[in-house]
Amino acid sequence: MQDSEQNKASLSSSSTGSSLASSSPSLSSSPPIISAISLLKFPFKLTNDQTEAVDAWITNAYRGLIIYSTGTGKTEIAFECAKRAFEALAYKKEGTNVSTNSNTSNDTSFNILFLVPRIVLLQQNVERLIRYGIPQEKIGVYFGERKEAREITIGTYHSVINNVGLLTNSKMVIFDEVHLVSDTTTALRKVFDIVTAVDPKKPLLGLTATIDEQDPRYNTILSLLPPVKRYMIRDAVKDKRLARPIVIPIKVDLTENEQKIYHQCSAKIRNISGYLNTSDPKSISALLRRGGGRTAGLAKAWFANVKERKNLINCAKNKLLAAENIIATKHPSERIMVFSETIESIQKLKENLACRGIESMVIQSKLNTKDRQKILSTWGKDFFPLLSVHTLEIGYDVPEVRVGIILATTSNMNQIVQRIGRTVRKTEAKDTALIYTIYLSETHDASTLKMIRQATDMGVGNMDKKKSRESRSLSLKNSNLDEYFT
Repeated sequence: MQDSEQNKASLSSSSTGSSLASSSPSLSSSPPIISAISLLKFPFKLTNDQTEAVDAWITNAYRGLIIYSTGTGKTEIAFECAKRAFEALAYKKEGTNVSTNSNTSNDTSFNILFLVPRIVLLQQNVERLIRYGIPQEKIGVYFGERKEAREITIGTYHSVINNVGLLTNSKMVIFDEVHLVSDTTTALRKVFDIVTAVDPKKPLLGLTATIDEQDPRYNTILSLLPPVKRYMIRDAVKDKRLARPIVIPIKVDLTENEQKIYHQCSAKIRNISGYLNTSDPKSISALLRRGGGRTAGLAKAWFANVKERKNLINCAKNKLLAAENIIATKHPSERIMVFSETIESIQKLKENLACRGIESMVIQSKLNTKDRQKILSTWGKDFFPLLSVHTLEIGYDVPEVRVGIILATTSNMNQIVQRIGRTVRKTEAKDTALIYTIYLSETHDASTLKMIRQATDMGVGNMDKKKSRESRSLSLKNSNLDEYFT
């Protein structure tokens, strides 16, 4: 969703395609408009950084990766790129590298495949396209419950992987949240091989809020879609495109009994790793698959202890209590997103809130589309805390939400950035976003807090005295949350 400055723009603004046309060669004649994407018309002007991203992608022969912070209009950039690619192909502009191979040159349509990682994003993109002037009958969705291939098809990665025709017949493919298609996800990576097999010059666009360019898992992505434009949280906050994130660390401790179990599990994990001469999960998994003998038994015990320790950390009593206190005492009538790693911890939090008379809802991947939409439509009316297990981390737009609670325990920077991105979208009434980070002392949770500060690029050292006080660590043993707001 675009920021408030764009929403203020005149609804009578002409399509951005026309404003960008001045940089393209003049045309002596134009065929009739026949493509759905040619009808794209934004009710605002794209920002300078967005038009620069479109131009950078075109300059790189209609291939590339756009790394833009969540909430800065990646989707609008993608739509504009698609429109410009159609114009180049339809009018055969001199000097372009857009494919006009014999399989498609006589086809007057411009089929676009927009791949997303989550079902929840399908309808959101459909509604956005309709709002931007694309006829609904030209838009199809492709996933488990519905499979409609139309001129513009929005589908999930997992649903289209077995439809080779849909992948090859599309004249442009957009990969949303492309960092999820790493070299370790073999099945999804096949998408790249399929879309380039028939047409090596097919326009391809990757979108992501974050990607580790030094990680070898992304070699395939970065070789096929090299970064052409970056616009990170720090840049967007500086330009007032995003609300300023305020990270509020809340340190809690394991109970005495939890500490005992934690140390027992950790000792067993260390001892088994020493015996097996490895602590790498993949290597230990390989030992387990071989089956039989003491080695396989130890590998099984290693995973059992890792799972027990993980569940302990995620469901730690004081961690959940801290989340309850924030919801009950600081934001009782405000929409809040709570992110956790496991369904067990989220269900426990829901039960604890219910005991305090606070209604909440859980949203997770196993919910069907109808139930998910029902929950989202009543959020902020019938209940305020929305408890999520990964499902809403990616791409879901609720700009009005300014409070997020992260129950730490993750080492995935992509995941961290996505969670922060859910709360920093700008509105006229929102200049700051509160990111509560609840972490356990003397565990790996502390490294998650460090990564969250790195992601926002606004650590305590960069804040003034007041903001430093706002971001100080709080211990439930020594402080109560009321102190923080005094």
